[in-house]
Amino acid sequence: MKPIQLEDYIRDITDFPKPGILFKDITPLLADPTAFEAAIDKMAAHYQGKKIDVIVAAEARGFIFAAPLPLKLGVGFVPVRKPGKLPFSTHSFQYELEYGTDTLEIHIDGVSEGQNVLLVDDLLATGGTIKACANLVERIGATVAGCCFLIELKFLDGAAKVAPHECFSLIEY
Repeated sequence: MKPIQLEDYIRDITDFPKPGILFKDITPLLADPTAFEAAIDKMAAHYQGKKIDVIVAAEARGFIFAAPLPLKLGVGFVPVRKPGKLPFSTHSFQYELEYGTDTLEIHIDGVSEGQNVLLVDDLLATGGTIKACANLVERIGATVAGCCFLIELKFLDGAAKVAPHECFSLIEY
């Protein structure tokens, strides 16, 4: 059986969400259970045997990959969300965007001091969201064990923004 080429399941959508943007649509990969499982398996294989206590991901598409991955690695999953979306007490982190600010929140009991945290998202572009997640868990006293993505847009150099944390991507453009 021929190995799955994950790139074959990524669809380009021109001028979405605005003119001049080439959007990488992951829905064909998600719709194919064999391709989706292959992506999760490849992510898990990269982190198998590494010291990871918990996986953290920001809403929304990051949840898609972060939710099954802990089942393969035998760890928990903790969501990071926009303000007001989590029902319990939270830590929050405000970060700069190109035009303004945004805030992310995590339950106060989601990540503990000293834990090794794997950050997961579907896409690494400019690195702003994943950097904010890293800052949030580090402020709690946890360690970022790595950052994992399905896709990395290398030309936007998001990994430099997240440095010195390791960035691992299955597909690079």
